[in-house]
Amino acid sequence: MTTSVATPSQTRSFMTVALIELWERFGYYGMQALIVYYMVQRLGFEDARANLVWSACAALIYVSPAIGGWVGDKILGTKRTMILGAIILTFGYALMAVPTEDTHFLFSALGVIVVGNGLFKPNAGNLVRKIYEGDDSKIDSAFTIYYMAVNVGSTFSMLLTPWIKDYVNATYGNNLGWHAAFAFCSVGLIVGLTNYMLMKAALTNYGSEPDEKPLDIQKLLAVLVASVAVVFGSEYILSNEGAARLFVYVAGAVVLGIFIYLIRISKPSEKAGLTAALVLTLQTVLFFIFYQQMSTSLALFALRNVDWNFQVFGVHLWTWSPAQFQALNPIWIMVLSPVLAWAYSWAGRNNKDFSIAGKFALGFAAVALGFFIYSFAGMFAVNGKTSSWIMIAGYGLYSIGELLVSGLGLAMIARYVPARMGGFMMGAYFVASGISQYLGGVVANFASVPKNIVDPLQTLPIYTSLFNKLGIAAVIATLIAIAVLPLMKRLTAAHNEHNSAEDTPLPTVASEQ
Repeated sequence: MTTSVATPSQTRSFMTVALIELWERFGYYGMQALIVYYMVQRLGFEDARANLVWSACAALIYVSPAIGGWVGDKILGTKRTMILGAIILTFGYALMAVPTEDTHFLFSALGVIVVGNGLFKPNAGNLVRKIYEGDDSKIDSAFTIYYMAVNVGSTFSMLLTPWIKDYVNATYGNNLGWHAAFAFCSVGLIVGLTNYMLMKAALTNYGSEPDEKPLDIQKLLAVLVASVAVVFGSEYILSNEGAARLFVYVAGAVVLGIFIYLIRISKPSEKAGLTAALVLTLQTVLFFIFYQQMSTSLALFALRNVDWNFQVFGVHLWTWSPAQFQALNPIWIMVLSPVLAWAYSWAGRNNKDFSIAGKFALGFAAVALGFFIYSFAGMFAVNGKTSSWIMIAGYGLYSIGELLVSGLGLAMIARYVPARMGGFMMGAYFVASGISQYLGGVVANFASVPKNIVDPLQTLPIYTSLFNKLGIAAVIATLIAIAVLPLMKRLTAAHNEHNSAEDTPLPTVASEQ
């Protein structure tokens, strides 16, 4: 008599990944909320240096998954690599909690975070793809909910870490608040790892081929040695602007070359899907230039030119720290994600699914409106300070754009890329995102404020001028996205036609042996 083992539901399997992703993002965004302020206010960096250091770090954080996806697919296994990344991230945030002003120590800690993110991020996303493989409407809906889970973690951390920093500094002084806040990010990862260990049985049926074999200690040691080398390499890149710029441009050329190479050598049935993925990835590069403003130019705008008090008809409601305004993005994501997820599922059931390319075009249009709101806010500023409600409106539109573009970026890879390339292509997508994160920092420096300018009336036009230009750029991106819609329609039709043909059972024939 055999005992049957209940197969975990897709929902439980999905929640296992989504919850550890939630806590990983808790740590990352808690750090992101403070890092530029930390460099400007604590370490005395010029705006331009802080913007570029953080943008170079963000580029490395997004580029590293290209290797992490391959490690998960071919060396350690998707699940093992994801957990190893989470452990390394815990260590990275713990290093940032060390109270020192040594910039090389900071850059090394950020290098550890680069390694941890590279191992964690693509493999978590790839597990979600494996859970819902073969159902396009469910993939779009699942990744949208997954995106919402990410933003639950980032909302709490973006609200809490600035508060912890202010409270500890006010209570104990000596600028210990910064490091206490970074330590809190590390605690979030510990909670996430504990939760995963309690639920990991739900992922028994998912993973890559190495997950099905015993752990190879030699391969693990090789990955750890390579990780140490990446930490030192990241520290060097963050310390040298020229090296950072060269790294980003070379990474861009390599990813584009690999994309083109894979398209050329792929099966005829795969070419259309890979080409469609390339077109949408290039559009994603444009989006992340806008996205990077949240932690650079918009963060510094909130510091210098936003009234931190929320009031209605003269009645004071609450006051935020400038870093907490970044939490508006994940708050909006959580509000909007269920609505969009329901809309995608309804459209899929009724054969009215809107193409990903069309969603990208709408996303860019929303981003354009968001930046125009920030730009026009200067016309109604009082003593150089704009209303906090302007930030809510701008972030709302910005977040719609993020859900329609970045939120569906991983779903795009899942839909168009062959399963055998899943982990690597997830990584390639993150590399493209990383390149644009650095370019976003370069763009943010057009609003870099010299240290001798502190009057809000003088800093306000510097920021509003940049936001107006970004709004115009987003309009151009919208027009480009609309222009490629016919091409995307043809590529998607060809991709679906080949997939349908491959799924059709062939007639049984006698063996020729």
